[in-house]
Amino acid sequence: MQFVKEFRNPHLAEALLAQINLVAERIGRTRKRPVTVMEVCGGHTHTIFRYGLDRRLPANIEFAHGPGCPVCVLPKGRIEDAIAIAHKPGVILTTFGDAMRVPGGSGSLLQARAAGADVRMVYSPLDALALARANPERQVVFFALGFETTAPSTALTVLRAGAENISNFSILCQHITIIPTLRALLEQPDFAVDGFIGPGHVSMVIGTEPYAFIAQEFKRPLVVAGFEPLDILQSLLMVLLQIEAGDARVENQYARVVAAQGNRAAMAAIARVYEVREACEWRGLGQIAGSGLQLRAEWSRFDAEKRFAVLPHHLADQEQCRCGDVLTGRIKPPQCQAFGRACSPDHPSGALMVSSEGACAAYYEYHGVGEAA
Repeated sequence: MQFVKEFRNPHLAEALLAQINLVAERIGRTRKRPVTVMEVCGGHTHTIFRYGLDRRLPANIEFAHGPGCPVCVLPKGRIEDAIAIAHKPGVILTTFGDAMRVPGGSGSLLQARAAGADVRMVYSPLDALALARANPERQVVFFALGFETTAPSTALTVLRAGAENISNFSILCQHITIIPTLRALLEQPDFAVDGFIGPGHVSMVIGTEPYAFIAQEFKRPLVVAGFEPLDILQSLLMVLLQIEAGDARVENQYARVVAAQGNRAAMAAIARVYEVREACEWRGLGQIAGSGLQLRAEWSRFDAEKRFAVLPHHLADQEQCRCGDVLTGRIKPPQCQAFGRACSPDHPSGALMVSSEGACAAYYEYHGVGEAA
């Protein structure tokens, strides 16, 4: 890739849309029973709404918005765990900006900061480690979240902290993994998705091979996609061509970045520092077996849960908040009664309204409440 505008060319987009329309017509589904393709990644969701791709699809093709935004799936209880640590004497709690606004049971980390806790935004775990070096009298905690995309950077930071013997640094680990989550979705009897646009950033780390079960066991096609409008349209076309042919394979549209075997150095860092949790809670989705990571015993001195004896919180979502139904493709954001009313970007009640990659936030920004109604 030389210029990003190559992947935003309107003439090429129109050509791809014309092909999508032809294939959709041949598939023959109806508006009442459309072909549903789930974009797993929140970055894809944002691209779809920003460039209006959902508005240009034929009536019998529909996007469903998946659980690939780590901020969107942060459970309330985990926010409460972070808030409890932040309020402990001498603690500086650090995390990414979006995570500070996710509502927990008693408020958000941003509200905890307003109440006196020392909560700071950082751009990477290395920023948190630098704070620990600069404040040896304070305990610095990094609230680590994200899929396999960000897990390696946290792992490498833990390794560096170990090499430098930094004793006032720890992490509250909320790293999660995509493969067990996709399996959990596919095993739900009412999961009505015909194919997947696979996450580009996660696949850059894990490769394309781990998705093979989706095609082999569940007979759904998956195409790993880049993040520009033409990437999404080409990937959608590739999925539809497989559906038309009655095929189910894993394909890689994002070959300029993603290799079949992934990034072996990143995966080695993950394997060295983490082990799989027995189960991990996801907002709106509940407990998913084997879907989270935790520090291995040899790195437990950097585990904030152990250092601060955190008693995990488990809090149910508000009844009116239907984040789980949006994340599993059962409804669109405006079908939630709270959308644009009790829940908005300024006053979010659900995590999908916080992150710019959240389906509700993207729908609100680019479609608006009036159009949704």
